[in-house]
Amino acid sequence: MVTPYHTAAREKRAAERDSDERNASAGNVLPIATEVQAHHHHHHHPPAPKSWFPIREEGESGRSGIHPWHFLRIVFRSSSLASRLVNVLWPVVPAAIAVRYAAPHQDLAIFILAYIAMVPCANLVGFAGQNLAKKVPHVLGVLAETTFGSLVEIIMFIVLVKQYDPESSVDNTQVIRAAILGSILATMLLCLGFCFIAAGFKREETHFSEIVSEAGSGLLLTAGFGLAVPTAFFNALYGRYDTEELRRKTLEISRSTAVLLIIAYLVYVFFQMRTHHGIYDAIFEADAERDDDKHKELRSHRLTMIESIIALAVGIALVTIIAITLVEKIHFVVEERGISDAFVGLIMIPLVEKAAEHLTAVDEAYDNQMNIALSAVLGSTLQTALLNGPLVVIVGWGLDKPMGFNFESFDLIMLILAILTVGNFLRDQKSNYLEGVLCVIVYVAIGVAAAHYPNPHALHEAFPTTTPATSTGSEGAHH
Repeated sequence: MVTPYHTAAREKRAAERDSDERNASAGNVLPIATEVQAHHHHHHHPPAPKSWFPIREEGESGRSGIHPWHFLRIVFRSSSLASRLVNVLWPVVPAAIAVRYAAPHQDLAIFILAYIAMVPCANLVGFAGQNLAKKVPHVLGVLAETTFGSLVEIIMFIVLVKQYDPESSVDNTQVIRAAILGSILATMLLCLGFCFIAAGFKREETHFSEIVSEAGSGLLLTAGFGLAVPTAFFNALYGRYDTEELRRKTLEISRSTAVLLIIAYLVYVFFQMRTHHGIYDAIFEADAERDDDKHKELRSHRLTMIESIIALAVGIALVTIIAITLVEKIHFVVEERGISDAFVGLIMIPLVEKAAEHLTAVDEAYDNQMNIALSAVLGSTLQTALLNGPLVVIVGWGLDKPMGFNFESFDLIMLILAILTVGNFLRDQKSNYLEGVLCVIVYVAIGVAAAHYPNPHALHEAFPTTTPATSTGSEGAHH
């Protein structure tokens, strides 16, 4: 709630708009600043609306309500140069929707347009989430930003599960399983690699907090172990047990594992938000003070709370429409164009659904906020492994779809090796551009292998007596 003290402080800052000093607030309540310097130099803005918590200085918009023209201008300018370049793709969004209904048989054109259109839509969700995150305390803000960024992924996974057809030659659950691991790999290797490279442009070495890296590395290993249990169970008994019964038991284990992984994620959130909140908040506050663009960001235009919520709602609606369009045409690129399930799931889907998160994290690393960037990268990775992936299994359970964690052996081996590689890079609490380049190289190598990986149903037709590696399709599904 905005107190009379905060109102007086805001009026004082409006009168002394050339000063960068922050007013001290009573107790532990952060001061509320305005963007008077950034907005029309001689205009007086009305006080910001009251809220349940004091809005952080970097999240204060200095406005209230909705201002359509101002809203569109802020959204298009976005938060970084990369995001602004992505916004150039907005004309593709209506084009993709129009072609879907006007020429539904133009499968390749629809897939390409929908694939490209997903990027600006995801960027809008990420930008709106970023604006909301800046209005709340640091730890909650980092968690909220990661969660909003993952909405695109959750929507994509649920659409894939809902459109699962056991009679189709393209197994959507196989694509989802590959996409779960692909999302983890894209964030953990590609995004982290570019963060290290971006930070290395300005400084020889970048240091980060031990608690951020150690907690993240430990949870990554736990997540990798949990995801591997159903596959290990299936492969250990394959050929020595009734196949259909084995698939049924593996599906039950997957559902139990999903519940356990969600519990692990909730404990992780409790660890960050409650018992160790002070430590994380101090780390993120220090990072915010080191931000190379801090003064520019304080002067930049921001969305109001209502505008942020509207932008988030519009972004989610567009992402859902584009995701449905994209999923409808996956069977075409797999069957007609010969692209493997593994490549679609491991590489293609994660790249578009995670684009906004990756751009934000790399921008933070470039601005010398490596702890915030690393928390975003590891937080997004853990959210996929411990929440989004398990949530899709639970949703599939509710929809009576055979969605489980019975992964392809190739995918799982790549995941475990990637976790070990990244854990080794994080161990010394410092990074450089060399480690970033190595992470990107590992990701590209996995992508090349995925592009040449044959579809499971094709292997089954060519070799009826399959091995466990080629029989890890949908548990209980028809082959």
